[in-house]
Amino acid sequence: MPAESHSLSKGKEISVAANKERKKDGKPMKRSGSSLNFKKLVPKILRSASMKNLFKSKKPRTPVDVVRNTRSLLLYLDSATDTAGKPKRDEKLEQLDSLIRELKSILYGIDDSEPVAEACAQLTQEFFHEDTLRLLIQTLPKLNFETRKDATQIVANLQRQPVQSRLIASEYLEANLDLMDQLITGYDDPVNALHFGGMLRESIRHQVVARYVLKSEHLKKFFDYVQLPNFDVASDAAATFKELLTRHKSTVSEFLTINYRWFFVEFNSKLLESTNYMTRRYAIKLLGDILLDRSNSNVMIRYVSSKDNLRVQMNLLRESQKNIQIDAFHVFKLFVANQCKPADIINILCANRSKLLRFFDGFAIEKEDEMFESDKAQVIKEIEELQPTTPITCSGELFKPIAV
Repeated sequence: MPAESHSLSKGKEISVAANKERKKDGKPMKRSGSSLNFKKLVPKILRSASMKNLFKSKKPRTPVDVVRNTRSLLLYLDSATDTAGKPKRDEKLEQLDSLIRELKSILYGIDDSEPVAEACAQLTQEFFHEDTLRLLIQTLPKLNFETRKDATQIVANLQRQPVQSRLIASEYLEANLDLMDQLITGYDDPVNALHFGGMLRESIRHQVVARYVLKSEHLKKFFDYVQLPNFDVASDAAATFKELLTRHKSTVSEFLTINYRWFFVEFNSKLLESTNYMTRRYAIKLLGDILLDRSNSNVMIRYVSSKDNLRVQMNLLRESQKNIQIDAFHVFKLFVANQCKPADIINILCANRSKLLRFFDGFAIEKEDEMFESDKAQVIKEIEELQPTTPITCSGELFKPIAV
């Protein structure tokens, strides 16, 4: 045996003997710290997501895959109980955050890149194919805050996405109108009200949805929602209420014609005569938008033929806030311009002629407005030329003057 090999062999024997001696003494042989740390680190690295992905194919997910994965996680979240393991739940939420951001990127594009129409169509078709919208609405309160905002934007975008020249969102909602009940009552949840309100408003873009909401008992809740103490929620509900009453002309006209009596009793008492300034201001402006729309001409004639409605408008003219006065004027002038005024309307105007003329003499707006000045001049002229009649219901007596 060569001397060098003999030397190496001898060294190994000494090393093994030394190790045996240490084990006998109960003192295990010490290894270097770096060697131990490395051995502990290797399994962690191999278990990590980044290393797993390293050995997987880099084939990108299709829009259909993203929707299906999202639906799977939403199903888990919807069925998960409060006692479910928090670590697992948090992991699923994190995955859901990523997927919903991916859905948003497909629909809206990333940075300066425009969305791909074909990808958007595939996503939209899959989204409405297996009730993903219902799942999203049901689980919305369980999502992380930023993800809730992304989800609201996704739903908004999907309402406008054509698939083979069809708005399949409209077809889906027509078959699932009960979802609107969940969205409307979402205003009762101050934490998520803005998200539900945003989804509801976008859904109202479809006439079939607006008709359903207008006919539902939930509509009456808006008279309370627009006066909620939370200003942001009240403002959102007010925006939705306006959308319902102004977007789809024929549907709104039909609704107001059939439900005229109860609707305007509620509108006057709860909104126009509210003690809250912001509510009165919102209501009088909305009323003007409704009555001045040509499609509501029959409703307008009916409204301006009521002495109770006239009293409400004359009291609003007395407001100290100029904005309310101006919007009330635009409704009041319809009473005066009506060429078929009932006798009681004529007599109220005549009984208050001097006060009205005195009021309009000093009534002005800050910016010059030829249309406003022209309307005011016409109102003054009409009031000056009015001749009182004897109302049938008053046995020849005029109505008592109304303070202005």
